[in-house]
Amino acid sequence: MLLGACQPQETKSPAKPDAVNAVLDDWHAAAAEGDFERYFNHFENDSSIFMGTDATERWTIAEFKPWSEPYFKDDGVAWTFSPTFRKVYFSDNGQIAWFDEELDTPNLGPSRGSGVLVKQGEEWKIAHYNLAIPIPNSIVDDVVKQIETELNNPSE
Repeated sequence: MLLGACQPQETKSPAKPDAVNAVLDDWHAAAAEGDFERYFNHFENDSSIFMGTDATERWTIAEFKPWSEPYFKDDGVAWTFSPTFRKVYFSDNGQIAWFDEELDTPNLGPSRGSGVLVKQGEEWKIAHYNLAIPIPNSIVDDVVKQIETELNNPSE
């Protein structure tokens, strides 16, 4: 019994957000630089999820790749999301991270992203990402009416 107490204990260093931040920053940079392969290599696998701002935009990565490829090829820039704030959280075992971030975007204006990453060996991979456009409460009634109108009478 005494020998068991003398055995070295495995200690896990607390998870730090630096590695997760580096992955997310490089992922955003890959889109801004039009680097298709680098961008998609940050996902866990083809079953990972990307949710865009439109109600129809829920894709597995296998579905998202062909949809997004023209944006990467068009002018060398897929889209530009510049994080202005990010908060990262970790599971107790340090193998899962989730985050929320505020983004500055030229085409969507102020936006938000949130998601989940999983640790594969020493690498963090994106398993789920959700992009959203926050709507100020002062205009939400008008926006809801516009959405209802669009969904009921889609433009051609």
